[in-house]
Amino acid sequence: MELNWLDYVTFAIFLLAVIIVSIYASKKEETTEEYFLAGRTLTWWMVGLSLIASNISTEHFVGMAGQGFLSNVGLAIASYEWIAALALIIVAVYLLPKFLRAGIYTIPEFLEYRYNRWPRTIMSAGLLVMYATVTMATVLYAGGLAMESIFGVNLYVGIWALGIFTGAYTMFGGLKAVVWTDVVQGLTLLIGAIVVTVLALNEVGGYEKFVELSEGRLHTVLPADHPELPWTAIFIGGMWLPNLFYWGLNQFIMQRTLGAKSLHEGQKGILLAASIKLIIPLIIVFPGIIAFELYGDQIGKADAAYPYLVKQLLPAGLVGIVLAAILGATMSTLDSLLNSAATIFTIDFYKQFFNKEATQKHFVTVGRICTVVLVIIACLCTVFVERYTEGLYKFIQIWWGCIQPGIVAAFFMGLIWKKVPPVAAVVGMLLNVPLYIFLLNTWKIAFLHHMAICFVVICIVMAIITLISPNQRKIVYPVKQEFATTALSPALKVWAALIVIATAGLYYYFR
Repeated sequence: MELNWLDYVTFAIFLLAVIIVSIYASKKEETTEEYFLAGRTLTWWMVGLSLIASNISTEHFVGMAGQGFLSNVGLAIASYEWIAALALIIVAVYLLPKFLRAGIYTIPEFLEYRYNRWPRTIMSAGLLVMYATVTMATVLYAGGLAMESIFGVNLYVGIWALGIFTGAYTMFGGLKAVVWTDVVQGLTLLIGAIVVTVLALNEVGGYEKFVELSEGRLHTVLPADHPELPWTAIFIGGMWLPNLFYWGLNQFIMQRTLGAKSLHEGQKGILLAASIKLIIPLIIVFPGIIAFELYGDQIGKADAAYPYLVKQLLPAGLVGIVLAAILGATMSTLDSLLNSAATIFTIDFYKQFFNKEATQKHFVTVGRICTVVLVIIACLCTVFVERYTEGLYKFIQIWWGCIQPGIVAAFFMGLIWKKVPPVAAVVGMLLNVPLYIFLLNTWKIAFLHHMAICFVVICIVMAIITLISPNQRKIVYPVKQEFATTALSPALKVWAALIVIATAGLYYYFR
């Protein structure tokens, strides 16, 4: 694909916008609350767009579209997005009020108030390892792969260039810079995805022709014995665990809601993100299915479907926009991961174990140094992602199962049963890793079932420990007075109900 002068101009304007916004937003970021939580000043539309931009990355354009390309998955992969919309409602109604009221900086911090330091430390360590070696590495690899496939850039040159550029503005700007650049990048990726979808539908002959040629790829409810996405796992099983964890207990997602200026603004932002999640499969998975319909015999690997489609369909002059969208998707997720991982290291490890009395400015400096180290680790770990042959999206989902059921169980049991002792949470989270890996290697069923089994077993173990040695200490959560109210307004209740109805309607239409 040849780039013309208009492509270069479009791409340059995008990069310049990111730099200007980052510099502007990073002014006076000197305290930990300003650097890590944007001074708790984020409005609802900033929270919502940042949630989407942080979530949607190149592994969606590459990996999710690739799953759409595959005949045994197709549009069923949309369940990750549509169940996410429902999980976000639970977060807005139940979890966010508790977290904002406690005034926490990190999600693991809440575990210390409920239990003690050790569950917090275990969760923080697990998040740091997964962020650097799995999610960041996958995001960077997907970005480099897209740049190589479409624009001929060397894979590892693209990976390191993306890592260095994103790490630089994240390091200097903090969460406020991350959120503001997410707004720019989020709008760009949504526009770019819509443009590609419209062009692809036009090329295939319109929506009716697209449905006719889909060969069963437009079904979202798959048989109970399906090896990857059985309906049992989606509606009543393991699909809920990664979604509740990701949207409610995942630092890199929740950090922008923790920075909301009020509970009402945070809840509105979450519902905005839930609304956008409903259309994501239509602008990402549809192109993957269309790629099969148009070029199925020319595409050797599913993850190459979206880049190949773009390369074939995009008219001259729009290449720069799509390149900007792809890079924006990568950078918006990577900057959020970097800022959140730096927050966890600084607040949950460095401050707790090494230097409690340091100045605010010193902690900000530590966070910046940590950002640099994380970029280097993530870039180096992309070699492991490259060796995985079953798709980038599945790579992330499978490996996060090593810690997700245990963390969800620790929060779930701790919130509903005051007698659960700290040792039960510690045992539950540590048991997750060997149990999940054992199930993966011995029981050939959908990995979502493995996660559900882990969750149930861990909850049973935690219950047994609780009955033997119940918690004796009084549980006291701090109260940040400006977030003391927990009510969901009537307007937001209506909004949430409409999201539920729309989700049910989509499942019915594409059943």
